[in-house]
Amino acid sequence: MVHYLELSDCALIVFLLKTVSIRGESIAASCCASLLQRAGVPFVREKVSRPKLPAIMLSGTTQRLLTDIFPEAELFDGLPQIRRRVVKWNTGSPSLALPHSALVVSEPALLERIEGALLARPAKATENTAEWNILSARPLPKGSEEFHFGSREGTASAVTLKQGCDGETSWVESLPNGWLFLLPDGAHAWLLSVGGPAQSLLAESSLIAAQIFSVDSDGQSFPCHPRIADPLSGPGWLACGSAALGFDPLCGDGSGHAAREAILASAVVRAAMQGGSVSELIAHYHARLLAGFERHLAVCSEFYRSGAGGAWWDEQIRATEQGLTWCQAKLAAAGAFKYRLDGFSLETVC
Repeated sequence: MVHYLELSDCALIVFLLKTVSIRGESIAASCCASLLQRAGVPFVREKVSRPKLPAIMLSGTTQRLLTDIFPEAELFDGLPQIRRRVVKWNTGSPSLALPHSALVVSEPALLERIEGALLARPAKATENTAEWNILSARPLPKGSEEFHFGSREGTASAVTLKQGCDGETSWVESLPNGWLFLLPDGAHAWLLSVGGPAQSLLAESSLIAAQIFSVDSDGQSFPCHPRIADPLSGPGWLACGSAALGFDPLCGDGSGHAAREAILASAVVRAAMQGGSVSELIAHYHARLLAGFERHLAVCSEFYRSGAGGAWWDEQIRATEQGLTWCQAKLAAAGAFKYRLDGFSLETVC
């Protein structure tokens, strides 16, 4: 469990003279609101509606993070559990069953639970007086550009499982032209198809097709390739959540990344309000998110190199390697980190 640092009376007075604006309707935005609210930092919120995922899987690590941010809430009561994962990650290899521990929830339902855990009313502030802007929804300030490493899209389709199919198991399968992920959600199930339409990929499938009775919807498309804004921060603003980074769902726990970015964003804002160097703090924020994105790309590279092989897979590998080269050049110019997190607060590295 995270231990919180108490604010001194002087620090609290400084905070009350300054405010923060949080834009977005997302896990990252709600986590920032909770952390700032608990620290006594006045803020306003601008909720921006956007399409939301019908089902997300929360790992044990992400559950612990969200519990630390919302310690009084019972966020996960009654959610369906995943206790096993079955993987067939090469067309010539047998499937492998592995123990797993995760929960399944729709993004709207999770946001409703998180919002219910926030205090009833934020501290008084107005957008006109906001000294800092945390942006979890676009647009970002002029000059920030989004870089894409790949172009693959996915679709999430509602499916009906065959009778007797294990509702506490998820399935992952690589195919010559993409991959499939099947996620039960209590009485329902969702199929993520990447690389082509669900029906065309299911026609190539031996593992996941055997679990599905019918595909009940055409599915909603969304980008599945890694992408990042540059810069991610500037004087008076920080990009956070999906406005900052986009992850491949095969290798990234998006909810966990959003919570971590929110922890760092709120810590940077508080450190700046307490008199820290704005230029050094925003540079640290940018470099930390960039390092996390590089780690994600490295994991993606390993998975796509070990996939089914062929032209589609080769293209994903090339795009991922381009991203790694881009990140490494950016990080080389960033230098050593000058701060580290202690709980939810930043401290200077000696």
